[in-house]
Amino acid sequence: MRLSRLNALSALTSSSALLLVATGVPVLAADTDQRIEEAAKNSYNFRSFLKEDSVKVNSSHGIVTLTGTVTVDFHRSLAEETVGDLPGVQSVVNKITVTGTQPAPASDDWITLKVKSTLAFHKNVSASATGVHTAGGVVTLTGVAQSKASKDLTGEYAKDVEGVTEIRNELTVNGAAPPHESLGEAIDDSSITAQIKTSLLFHKSVRAMATKVITKGGNVSVHGQAKTEAEKEKVTRLAEGIKGVKKVSNHMTVAAR
Repeated sequence: MRLSRLNALSALTSSSALLLVATGVPVLAADTDQRIEEAAKNSYNFRSFLKEDSVKVNSSHGIVTLTGTVTVDFHRSLAEETVGDLPGVQSVVNKITVTGTQPAPASDDWITLKVKSTLAFHKNVSASATGVHTAGGVVTLTGVAQSKASKDLTGEYAKDVEGVTEIRNELTVNGAAPPHESLGEAIDDSSITAQIKTSLLFHKSVRAMATKVITKGGNVSVHGQAKTEAEKEKVTRLAEGIKGVKKVSNHMTVAAR
């Protein structure tokens, strides 16, 4: 009888252990998936640039599926880049669709959208206080800037956007703080990385696809290959100007001629 009870107890203990092993992994995976979904929802990019869109994030064992809709084409890739850089993410399946009429590539409306978007990513300029009008590739900037340096920087960012042939900088300097701009708001690393990658896509003087960006605590390291020293320096300047960036270390190599 005693042996029978011991055998029963042993069997129960073994069954419990197997149950813990069998259920423990899914529980841990579920916790990770929940953290990924929450981190995406609470990221700066989702709370700011994507807040008017309807993007859904579902993670299963680190494989994230994005569904829903966006009204601006590049928001689709911005969402993917943001989520793809989160801890625990193994891969991203992007099923987001774009709604509404989109400007034709290289059209004036397309250039205007790219200029406005790149200004929104950068610090020391004000996207909300800057009017952008494009006609035949010529971009006219109107509105106010808080300083001469801010005015010049706005023109510099706009001039380098793909498709821009000329900048007419008609911003006036008033010395006031930019309206409706969030100051001192913490920006997570995944949002910074996604903004840098997206911004590089907008600019004609750099090769975004040959550039790898890593952000840790706001410190950015850039890797890849540049055609020239000028291109490498441009990548550094663009990355340094992104909101939330503390420091940029550029490890890009320059292609031999």
